[in-house]
Amino acid sequence: MAGDLEAKVEELRSALHRANHRYYVLDDPEISDIEYDEMMRELVAIETEHPDLVVPDSPTQRIGAPVGEAFAPVTHLQRMFSLDNVESEEELEAWQARLTRALGREPSAYVCELKIDGLAVSITYENGVLTRAATRGDGTTGEDITANVRTIDAVPLRLQGEPPELIEVRGEIYMPVSAFDQLNARQAELGERPYVNPRNTAAGSVRQKDPAKTAERSLSIWLYQMGQVTGGPTFASHWDSLQWLAELGLRVNPASKRIADLDGVEAYVTAAVKARHGNDYEIDGVVVKVDDLAEQSDLGYTAKSPRWAVAYKLPPEEKTTTLEEIRINVGRTGAVTPYAVLDPVFVGGVTVTNATLHNEGELHRKDLRPGDTVIVRRAGDVIPEVVGPVLSRRPDGLPEWHMPANCPFCTNPIVLPDGQAKAKCTGGFTCPSRLREYLFHFASRGAMDIEGLGYKTVDMLLNEGMISDPADIFTLDRDVLLGFEGWGEVSVNNLLGAIEAAKDQPLARLLTALGIDHVGGTVARALAAEFLSLPALMAATEEDITAIDGIGPEIARSVAEWSQDGDNIELVRRLDEAGVRLADPEPEEREAEATLLAGLSFVVTGTLDGYSRTDAKAAIEARGGKVTGSVSGRTAALIAGASPGSKLAKAEALGVPVLDEDGLDHLLVAGPEALVE
Repeated sequence: MAGDLEAKVEELRSALHRANHRYYVLDDPEISDIEYDEMMRELVAIETEHPDLVVPDSPTQRIGAPVGEAFAPVTHLQRMFSLDNVESEEELEAWQARLTRALGREPSAYVCELKIDGLAVSITYENGVLTRAATRGDGTTGEDITANVRTIDAVPLRLQGEPPELIEVRGEIYMPVSAFDQLNARQAELGERPYVNPRNTAAGSVRQKDPAKTAERSLSIWLYQMGQVTGGPTFASHWDSLQWLAELGLRVNPASKRIADLDGVEAYVTAAVKARHGNDYEIDGVVVKVDDLAEQSDLGYTAKSPRWAVAYKLPPEEKTTTLEEIRINVGRTGAVTPYAVLDPVFVGGVTVTNATLHNEGELHRKDLRPGDTVIVRRAGDVIPEVVGPVLSRRPDGLPEWHMPANCPFCTNPIVLPDGQAKAKCTGGFTCPSRLREYLFHFASRGAMDIEGLGYKTVDMLLNEGMISDPADIFTLDRDVLLGFEGWGEVSVNNLLGAIEAAKDQPLARLLTALGIDHVGGTVARALAAEFLSLPALMAATEEDITAIDGIGPEIARSVAEWSQDGDNIELVRRLDEAGVRLADPEPEEREAEATLLAGLSFVVTGTLDGYSRTDAKAAIEARGGKVTGSVSGRTAALIAGASPGSKLAKAEALGVPVLDEDGLDHLLVAGPEALVE
């Protein structure tokens, strides 16, 4: 009897898996909804009565238990690279020319795929069963979103045919335009705020804490690439691998095509531009790949992108709308920036309501006036731009806009300093807008690096009266934080842990965080190296500061004025009282530090947020290390920032440790131990 029941359950599951595949992947149902519902009810009844028969890939298990406070990190089996972009036929032809030079011949064929505007994910199947799904993250590590991805009907819980022992596939989760429109229609009926665009809504839906919420959003997916495969067939071309993915029951976009030459690729792109709004999903480009896998292998990768693939970004879209109002924002230095408040317009894949106007001079150069019909442009992730007014549609007598005499946030005068393009609020940190930006800057990665203290949290703490300057950050009350909606033990512990760690940041980071005019990372490190402590710097004269190599009179004057300000003196006293380190190691400790990296060679590449290449080199050499220009087997570590180039690939091939900017910070303190942790 037990064997008969198990066979019946397996029969029902197989039939339901097949029905799901026909309906959600092939869009070609072979049974009626009534038949499907009857089989599902029968399977649910059996599994309810015999819970020992429930398996993770059963069609009844689409929605799992709510996920925890945070999404766990997941290391991808193979790195998920980003793509380099081209934006014209000339750039596409230049890309092909590079391929031809590298291969010694033109690539044998290409595959063109629509670039879906969604959320990149990696999904792993083991013996045909979905076991894990993760966001792209930084390409190496993403977030575990398995429970939520299991709710997406277009993602099979079990593969068809003869699946391999293990396969990791890459795809793009998206919200169909029709589903997005229906969702916003429901929002309107409820009198609630509409969602901005399908892409952001899809990304937010995938990261819901409750998978049942994800299931309500009608998400879908297109799969476009194999990652790691164990025990599967081998292929000569990317195109053949796509056909195999489809045979396994994975949803592969039928718009993808294998194309023989670049003329065909350009024709595909032209057609995609014309039909960009003709599908039930948003696209933001065309991905062009070399089809032959052996040629892909020969071409290899740069530090961040495959050389054998490129994304042809669709041209920016322009729309007209009404410039309803010009408002101003006050930044952390007091600089006043005008911005446009627009009648909402959907352009370049998002609904645009605001756009920067840079400064009053630029605003007048374009002759923008509230009430104008204006042209708005946006492409990809670029900040929306107001191109200019449509003068033929300007109402008669429309007045010019001028900077207000007083700050709307604090009522203090706004002035335009001699020789500067941007006006300034004179209210100091009594201006709530400036204070908000200052606190965000203080906690940012290039400064005190307090993870979790972004705009949303800063706004909450300001609104609740918990902070009024940076020193207050270090005295936050744990019990009070726990009383706020949405703040549990994990989030509070994470924030307070990051704040505690920030107390021991190097002096240069503290100087950067304090927002002194003209003091960025490079100047801050020079000041820290010379004076060793904040009190010593504040006691220095302008002449003392100007004597430092690379420090001019304008910087020296700014530092001296900041140091003599009574509010700043009180702030530093309170930071010291809160346990924030105001000094770097004393000379005796520096002597030991000078040999910390003795005998070790390093290579620095790419762009670092908090260091120039020269600064990083100087910091390593100050600790006895050596910085060379090329990676070899003798290199102790590669320090890699953004866009690291070919040196990263060489380091990975040689097994040389790779450190990011945080790793460099740790190396400069811990020495060789940082290379083995």
